[in-house]
Amino acid sequence: MSTLRTTRAAATLAALATLPLALACTVPASAAPFARPSSHTLTGDPGGSKFEGIGVDQRRGTFYVSEVTGGEIHRGVAGDAATEEWLAGDGTHGRFTARGITTDDAGRVYVVGGPNGIDPTTGRDNGRPDVWVHSPDGTLLAALRLPGDNGFANDVAIGPDGAAYVTNSNAPQVFRVALEDDGWKAELWSDASGVVEQLPGFNLGGIVLTADRSAFVVAQGTTGRLWRFATADGSVTPVETAGADLTNADGLVRRGGTLLVVRNFSRMLASLRLAADGRTAALLDQQATDPTRVLTTAKVLHGRVLFVDSKFDEAVAAPPYEVVTDPFAG
Repeated sequence: MSTLRTTRAAATLAALATLPLALACTVPASAAPFARPSSHTLTGDPGGSKFEGIGVDQRRGTFYVSEVTGGEIHRGVAGDAATEEWLAGDGTHGRFTARGITTDDAGRVYVVGGPNGIDPTTGRDNGRPDVWVHSPDGTLLAALRLPGDNGFANDVAIGPDGAAYVTNSNAPQVFRVALEDDGWKAELWSDASGVVEQLPGFNLGGIVLTADRSAFVVAQGTTGRLWRFATADGSVTPVETAGADLTNADGLVRRGGTLLVVRNFSRMLASLRLAADGRTAALLDQQATDPTRVLTTAKVLHGRVLFVDSKFDEAVAAPPYEVVTDPFAG
């Protein structure tokens, strides 16, 4: 075997195949006294449920999963295989679908609604909220409309200023959601029109903050490109990946200098070495994920990566509905 092949094999083993174990080893035993299930079961609806986003609260050891079909929010804890429906959907607070989800340092939960604000029949603005903010006990703090009439609020991440930043799959835009002196506000933060080519389908999606906090890295699923949005001024430049195939890039997970890219319908998980400032990302390797699942997003909780099995490949989704720690097992 050549030196290059040996190096790539070692990178795959370290960054992908044993990733949950490697991450678990970074957590002191005293910090993880609970059982560690290999999967968490989500509660579905009788007519079938599909899921997409996941957010985690490290201090409380909890995770939240968004349901596309109905907009319910499910909650689980790191040491329990069971979960619960935490927030109702089906029109509760105007939410009929939910996509990205994250938490901030205060434990507040930010939910973004994909096309919730677009009438599915006419394609026009229906006046419904795009973003919801809840306290850790579930109290609704804000239900907001994003500016414009073409918003598909896909994913959300917390910035260095404590605000939430939301990607738009329908236009090359990122919105900022924050609590200001006069209340909660949602505003257009960065418009990359003329820089990011908009293609038919889902464009901007997954979003993560770089290690030095100088930028967000944002995935574009249609082209498989990664984009760098500078936190200082919202300026946008491509992340140099040397042509790595990242088509269908969806959820992004950064762990130190390693970036994981979940490639949903491609059923692949890519691992890249990401520069601290997000300007470059070198492909380490790619590995096929479980062919029976379409994984969308992922987050790290108490040292392990949790992947959402969306059920997007099923016309009528059927249980089991799961969040899994091993994306490769079939």
